[in-house]
Amino acid sequence: MQLQLQHAVAGLALLVPNVVALLRFSCSQLVTERLDPLVNPGVTGSPHLHQVIGGNAFRPLMDLKSLDIPSAATCTTCTFADDFSNYWTAVLYFQARNGTFKRVPQKPNAGFESAKGGMTVYYTPVISGTGKVTAFKPGFRMIVGNPNNRNANNVPRQLTFTCLKDIYTRTGETKEFPKQPCPAGIMVNVRFPTCWDGVTLDPPDHASHVAYPSSGTFESNGPCPATHPVKIPQLFYEVIWDTTAFNNKAEWPADGSQPFVWSFGDKSGYGNHGDYVFGWKGDALQKAMDTNCYINCPQLKTQSIQQGNQCSVKDTVGEQIDGWLTELPGGMPVDK
Repeated sequence: MQLQLQHAVAGLALLVPNVVALLRFSCSQLVTERLDPLVNPGVTGSPHLHQVIGGNAFRPLMDLKSLDIPSAATCTTCTFADDFSNYWTAVLYFQARNGTFKRVPQKPNAGFESAKGGMTVYYTPVISGTGKVTAFKPGFRMIVGNPNNRNANNVPRQLTFTCLKDIYTRTGETKEFPKQPCPAGIMVNVRFPTCWDGVTLDPPDHASHVAYPSSGTFESNGPCPATHPVKIPQLFYEVIWDTTAFNNKAEWPADGSQPFVWSFGDKSGYGNHGDYVFGWKGDALQKAMDTNCYINCPQLKTQSIQQGNQCSVKDTVGEQIDGWLTELPGGMPVDK
């Protein structure tokens, strides 16, 4: 297991050469359905399908003022047992030559072989190893990326795809979907901003309260802008889509273009985005950031991946999302 973990974080070491601390852990699938309590609060049946991990307080309406997430949740799919946060992304589909769609399954990351779908989550404090990083506060939420974007120039460098030659591949990231079959699947990488205005927990756009460094990068320990002076952990998702069943190019579009489409109808990949609702219990995350834990954290309560696999919520939308579909869930149109 330790060798697997060393391989798995090798790519992060390439991106962050001076990293001295990080949390890296597995969260199994909680639910896959059309809910989005940030963009479409209170709506049962949001426009497009999401895959969600984390605590079972996830619901159509997660009111900032009245919902205490760690108290409302009774279980989490994450291996750190005090993490009742929710993390979600869109869902990947394969579109066949006849126009029908099939959901692409997810598979565990290296070191987390028994996880049920889901994703790998990282929290990384200040790269230099010195200086204060402020953990997210109760009520904090954020979104990175824009599902409506179809312009490569508007994609942050922190949102990428990796065509996996094997489970340990961590090079060759692109802003768009890979154009060739990937031997071990496609990994989607979502890195959130690392600077906060220090006041706002969740603005109407769920994004303007956070920012990337004003110069340089998080990896080079770039400074935060004056408008967002508080350094927060870099939250990072890795989601591995097992595209191997769809690697026969004879089944790809006749024009040779790539066949994958996000559940919001994007075939370019430029709409890659992620959502986050903070839900750690007490000061657990701050404690982990202050102690500079590396991958595992003895200061935090843990549970097995098998225990996390048992946590779930009821699918409140109740629609067919698997098998061959004539349209994407919710009737979402696909880009021409």
